[in-house]
Amino acid sequence: MSARSKARKRAMDMLFKADLVGHSIEEVLADEQARAANEPERAASWRYARQIVSGVAEHFAEIDEDIESTARDWRLERMPRVDRAILRIAVWEIRFNEEVPDVVAISEAVQNATEYSTEDSSRFINGVLARISDRHGA
Repeated sequence: MSARSKARKRAMDMLFKADLVGHSIEEVLADEQARAANEPERAASWRYARQIVSGVAEHFAEIDEDIESTARDWRLERMPRVDRAILRIAVWEIRFNEEVPDVVAISEAVQNATEYSTEDSSRFINGVLARISDRHGA
């Protein structure tokens, strides 16, 4: 697994935790940063995970609005928490990270949904992200 794939997983864990326990993304990020200081072998994945989570926090309202307006008949509150985390990461990459091609962001999100979420999540996430990419992508 590449360092960026590991970073996406780490970011997914942080966003999921913030959503689950009701802490701010900034609080969870600070806790994880303290933990990362003791894990120098994971420094490469930590840097990109921090960039993702900070970016999601910075653009949170825009990202959630994009997801909800694109997800046909699905409100964010109805989606599994893990799907929300995966979507937020991918939307941030599509809209705000020019280093990651949309196709890579979508592929990684679908892979994470296949591995960590429900049976139908990968198709749902693929459809939402494809529409967002068409609207905002390069």
